[in-house]
Amino acid sequence: MADFFAQYGYIGMFIASFIAGSVFPFSSETVLVLLQLSGAAPMPLFVSATVGNVGGSMFNYFIGRLGKESWRERLMPKDEKKRARQERYLEQYGPWAGVLCFIPILGSALAVMMGFARCNPWVSLLAITIGKAGRYAILIFLVMSF
Repeated sequence: MADFFAQYGYIGMFIASFIAGSVFPFSSETVLVLLQLSGAAPMPLFVSATVGNVGGSMFNYFIGRLGKESWRERLMPKDEKKRARQERYLEQYGPWAGVLCFIPILGSALAVMMGFARCNPWVSLLAITIGKAGRYAILIFLVMSF
């Protein structure tokens, strides 16, 4: 399957990383390594992989955002003080959990939960981008080192 995406170059990398970033299980790292070893330029590879993977996570975020407000109210504490404290915490720190969205399986669920919690989409986008870009930068650097 990775060979299929690799034959389409940077577009294939974008599509593979989008799928891997969404709720569908797939490894974009294999496609990235195949393309890099076949001579693809590191910077366009980094950009296409990062943009696609962030797009997949934001897809997950907006899936979570479709959750009904009544579900959220049932899951939140009934005590007003606890609820207010939890909502403040989610507003302030929730979007920054997106940095961890690069972790396989957990990252997809985390992005959905961020959307469901109505975390700020712009801060979530920034945090997700930092995590995803960091992972791809390290991977590209490691492949270049060998």
